[in-house]
Amino acid sequence: MAANPSADTAPASRVLEAIRTDLPSRLDRLPWGSFHWLVVLALGASWAIDGLEVTLTGAVSGVLQDPATLGLNAARIGALGSAYLLGAVTGALVCGYLTDRYGRSRLFFATLSVYLGGTLTSFSWDFWSMAAFRWITDFGIGGEYAAINELIPARVRGTVNLFINGSYWVGASAGSAATLLLLDPNLLPIDFEWRLGFGIGAVLGLFVLAARRHVPESPRWLIFHGQHSRAQHIVRAIESRLPRLPVPQPAAELLTIRPRTHVGIGLVIRTMFRDYPRRSVLGLVLITSQAFLYNAIFFTYALVLTRFYGVRAEATGLYLLPFALANFLGPLALAWLFDRLGRRVMISTTYAVSAVLLLGTGALFAQGSLTAYGQTALWGAIFFFASAAASSAYLTVSGIFPLELRAMAIAVFYSLGTAARGVLAPWLFGELIGSGSRASVFVGYARGAALMLVAAGVEAWIGIDAERTSLERIAPPLSAVVR
Repeated sequence: MAANPSADTAPASRVLEAIRTDLPSRLDRLPWGSFHWLVVLALGASWAIDGLEVTLTGAVSGVLQDPATLGLNAARIGALGSAYLLGAVTGALVCGYLTDRYGRSRLFFATLSVYLGGTLTSFSWDFWSMAAFRWITDFGIGGEYAAINELIPARVRGTVNLFINGSYWVGASAGSAATLLLLDPNLLPIDFEWRLGFGIGAVLGLFVLAARRHVPESPRWLIFHGQHSRAQHIVRAIESRLPRLPVPQPAAELLTIRPRTHVGIGLVIRTMFRDYPRRSVLGLVLITSQAFLYNAIFFTYALVLTRFYGVRAEATGLYLLPFALANFLGPLALAWLFDRLGRRVMISTTYAVSAVLLLGTGALFAQGSLTAYGQTALWGAIFFFASAAASSAYLTVSGIFPLELRAMAIAVFYSLGTAARGVLAPWLFGELIGSGSRASVFVGYARGAALMLVAAGVEAWIGIDAERTSLERIAPPLSAVVR
């Protein structure tokens, strides 16, 4: 047998003795049970917290323009969204690298700790202090994007991944509902209510820390870092908690690997862009297009309501709540099709449908043909599909690269996509909305739709048929020993 040549090109890593294991195959064929629900809860909670934070940032934007609070203009409101996303970009890159090197479970706690520090947003005294706290908050949450579902059986990985990513909108819904009380001037002083809202995330973060104490390290990560005995212990413990496998079962596939202590950043970049160039293009296009669409619209939607429809700032949560619910129901209703009909069909379809609906809605908005309720209903229809599309982008980039660099891969594409379009989009739309021109805003929406259509075409062309397939078959580990 000869080792995968890529595994011998990282001088900074120490090569260990080869291991022959069936643990990845055993993880993939596990029956669904309470352990998997625990994983869904622990991983999905971080997305829910992100949704809560983003919703609060958007919902309080009208209040923050009041001279009795921070007195910010539309451009600076948009810039706050960009600062938040810039923190996510930095956090994803730093924590993605550390996750691949030091393990998944360690970074779960580290990133959440950073996030809890960012909840000092409640004590912001001006634009710059709030921008700094927003950056810190999403630096911690940005690290959560490196978390992947290596404990989920292959047959339902797409369904579960979309559900976990879709839980972002559970937090968004909670944030929208909370603003109905927190932004009511009859209940709380105007400069206190928005500050209290940002403290909600800190409380939820403490609950997530408690839940993650019961989620073990990824056995796959342990195997590829030479800790096979510990990985065996974890898999046996998981199997003991689940129903017995139905008989007869096919023999578990054996995988031979030569573990290493870590993979250098140079090998990570070479592998992604030299060995997997088509997959790299695919990941970048999918992440970039959905980042522009979401970050442009969601961060500034409250501004659209207040500027063009005359909605009171404290009432924007009433409109954001059904919008957020539609975003959650989309992945919930469509997720199973990504494992049944296939990734290529469903990803290209959801991207294309979202784009067409966005163009039509944008045209109606430009003509002034919509009310605030009609606008909200159409946004809900668009993002029923767009939410599933966005979740599928993370599903794609988290599963099409070798395990040794998987967390770093999703961090790179999330960062590139968000930096290219997402960080600038809230600021850009803040400026367009501030101009008061519906036609100018529509141009921005049209650009988002065009990006989504391009992504649909790229997915149909070079998408990966990864449904119901083991991670090791989709992308053989760099450490694999081939016959």
